[in-house]
Amino acid sequence: MFTKVGAAAAEASNNEGGAKESPIVSFKSGTSLKVGVKSVNDVAEYYGYGIYKKVNTFVPKNPAVRNSRGFIDSAPTVWDRAADLLYADAKAAEEGGASEADVKPIRDEAYLFRGKKRYLRAFFDLATGKDIVVDLSPKQETQIKAVIAKYAKKLGTIAFELGKTGTSTNAAVALSPIIDMDEDLTDAERANYAKLSEAPFDLESFETCLYVADGVEQTKNLVIAGFDIGRLGLSIGATTGNTPATTEESTPISDGDAPPPLNF
Repeated sequence: MFTKVGAAAAEASNNEGGAKESPIVSFKSGTSLKVGVKSVNDVAEYYGYGIYKKVNTFVPKNPAVRNSRGFIDSAPTVWDRAADLLYADAKAAEEGGASEADVKPIRDEAYLFRGKKRYLRAFFDLATGKDIVVDLSPKQETQIKAVIAKYAKKLGTIAFELGKTGTSTNAAVALSPIIDMDEDLTDAERANYAKLSEAPFDLESFETCLYVADGVEQTKNLVIAGFDIGRLGLSIGATTGNTPATTEESTPISDGDAPPPLNF
């Protein structure tokens, strides 16, 4: 499921969480949380698929194999294949003399079916005394990680305020140190902060934070999204799975990708 967990790459997992409580929390614009940070490495990277207001974000049960640059080397999912077909349509239209105004909508549609790089980062919620996880775009994760790294030697002695403002591609997150914890934390928050170092964050709990879809469900989601699955030689009820080849040109990933909506 994840391309990286903590300080190292992690193996993909088929664990869909079971009855284990998920630490994921809603992180909408206007959210402000007082948190502790256990480690700069309490983070997981993944590629999510979904289309706003049509298909909620999911991760493939059998994800495509990606290289260090985020390009798919092998085993693309049906959504990756759909994106490839639409990008090929755009290229063919362009080579056929179509205007940019005609080509752009095809590229934009193809983009919708690509996997988008996202991050799950863990914090310790001072209001509840429990570990929580928030979902971040690559740009947001870079900003948050920079702050954590700056205060890495003080993580056990300083609390933070985590906030989010703006919406869609204009959403911004901030992690700010709370300088005067006696003044700015309640008695209950200070009591919870004292528990910060009692146990490390359980990296395996990241696996409970995302919705996993198998090949059949991914195909059904393509239909819901409006893609003609017949172009992939598929039909509802047919066996689907990852296919064994694609090229580096297929699915480049940009840190500026807008986040898909999540399933929470």
